[in-house]
Amino acid sequence: MREYYAQRAKTYETNYQKPERQADLVILQQLICTALQGHKVLELACGTGYWTERYAADAALVTATDINQPMLDIAQSKDYPPGKVQFAIADAFNAPQGDYSAYFAGHLWSHIKREEQTGFLAQLSKSGGKDKQLVLIDNNYVEGSSTPIARTDLEGNTYQLRLQEDGTRVEIVKNFPTDSTLRKRFGPAAKDIRIQRTEYYWMLTCVLR
Repeated sequence: MREYYAQRAKTYETNYQKPERQADLVILQQLICTALQGHKVLELACGTGYWTERYAADAALVTATDINQPMLDIAQSKDYPPGKVQFAIADAFNAPQGDYSAYFAGHLWSHIKREEQTGFLAQLSKSGGKDKQLVLIDNNYVEGSSTPIARTDLEGNTYQLRLQEDGTRVEIVKNFPTDSTLRKRFGPAAKDIRIQRTEYYWMLTCVLR
C-alpha cells in the first residue's frame, strides 16, 4: 500500500476530478470545515494535502502527516494560511502525540483491514487521550464510477486491482462499510457517532472514549 501511493503521488488527485463527483465534493468540504472549525487537528494520511488545503482556514492549527515523502512534497507546495499548517512523516498506525483536539483522515478507513480496525481506534485513543474528536471521510461504492471489487477475503475485506504508474497491477484493500457496520465497529471505542452520506462519499464524526 505504501509503495502504491508513493507511485501515485503525482496523479492521486485525478480521483477528485471526476465530473459526477463535483457536487458531492462541495458538500463534503462544507461538512469537514464545520466539523473541524476551531480545532487543533492531527491529520493522518494527508496524501497530497487535497483536504488539508480546503479546511485549514477553519481549523485553529493543523499538523498534517503521511508515511510517504512524495505525497508530503506535493502537500507542502500548496497554499495555506500563514503559520497554520505544519507537516511531518508519520505512520497512521502510530499517531504522534501532541496537543490535538481532533483527528482527521480522508480515505484511510477503507484501507484498514476489518480485523485491524479495533486496534487502530485503540491506538488513537491511547496516543491522544479520551474525548478527542475523530472525523473520517471515505468512498461509497458506486457502480460505474468506482473501481470494481476483485475479491472478498474470509474476514469480509474487499479488494480492488489498481494500475501502477509503471503499468503493473496491484491488489489493495478497499472496504465499503454500511452505516450499521460502522456503528458496530465504533460503538465500543467512541460516543456521539454521526454518519452522513452523499451519493459518492460518507463522513463519520465521533468522540473517542
